[in-house]
Amino acid sequence: MTEPTGIVLAGGQSRRMGGGDKALADLGGQPMIAHVIARLGCARAISANGDPARFAPFRLPVLPDSVAGWQGPLAGVLAGMDWAAARGIARIVTAPADSPFFPRTLAARLLATPARVALACHDGRDHPAFAAWDTGLAEDLRAALGRGERRMIDWMQAQGALRVAVPGDDPFFNVNTPADLDRARLRLAGQSPGAPVL
Repeated sequence: MTEPTGIVLAGGQSRRMGGGDKALADLGGQPMIAHVIARLGCARAISANGDPARFAPFRLPVLPDSVAGWQGPLAGVLAGMDWAAARGIARIVTAPADSPFFPRTLAARLLATPARVALACHDGRDHPAFAAWDTGLAEDLRAALGRGERRMIDWMQAQGALRVAVPGDDPFFNVNTPADLDRARLRLAGQSPGAPVL
């Protein structure tokens, strides 16, 4: 398959939100993950643990971690790699379900790079959950998780990751707390600085 293949990373435990599923939190009358799916433009699956039925309205496959123990976003990336590789897909692009304001052009920009791993950065800060990944790296990633590696950026740098600079006013704002969700609602409504980057 040559068409862009996006995986939405929705496997977080939402501890700072007080539990629940922040991907499904209401944002402008839609679940937050709906904004992410729309902006990604090429979402083909959702990486998440737990009952997949909660994502049924999105009509996308739900991919649980293939490694035990809630090992973080790298485990979600591995699930996406495995799912895609089984379908002959050479590269995937990921975006987290709690960041609803990233540029709609981001997936195309990341996938246009020649690197086996390419990640977004903004104003000197890395945003490794927004990345393009060669699915041929799955076994290397599986082995790294088996060694206890968890930090996305460390493993990405070991693969020679390429950074893609993204302009804009806080395009990677993410929702971690109820206060963040309130700010996201204001931002979506145009009542605060930092309108969504188109």
